[in-house]
Amino acid sequence: MRKVLVIGSCGSGKSTVAAQLGELLNLEVNHLDKFYWRAGWAKPEPDEWIEIVKDLIERDAWIIDGNYSGTLDLRLPKCDTVVFLDLPRGLCLWRIVKRFLVYRDRTRPDIAEGCLKKLTSSLLVGCGTTNVAPDRR
Repeated sequence: MRKVLVIGSCGSGKSTVAAQLGELLNLEVNHLDKFYWRAGWAKPEPDEWIEIVKDLIERDAWIIDGNYSGTLDLRLPKCDTVVFLDLPRGLCLWRIVKRFLVYRDRTRPDIAEGCLKKLTSSLLVGCGTTNVAPDRR
């Protein structure tokens, strides 16, 4: 395993699994949330986002976590392994609430600086589905 995608619904543990795999395999871990979001939850321009993803997947070895279905067609052909986390909706929901409580006044380490986590109804409704973070709107 040299190029690994970790995908799954929000709260499924993508970032945690990616970090653990990175340590185990001694591979660079790239959290797509950290590359996509800017301070204050600002989005990049679509062309800029595509270039960022292309740069990440052209590297020799990597672990990339995040759904971002709009770039899955670029990432899938470049990976050699896909880890799909398919956990019960209730567990994912619990993890989202727990994560919110742990990081409520600070930025998570796997997301861009200046993006304080919000517990929104759209996040809770999307919990348990894999296509929760489209990036080409």
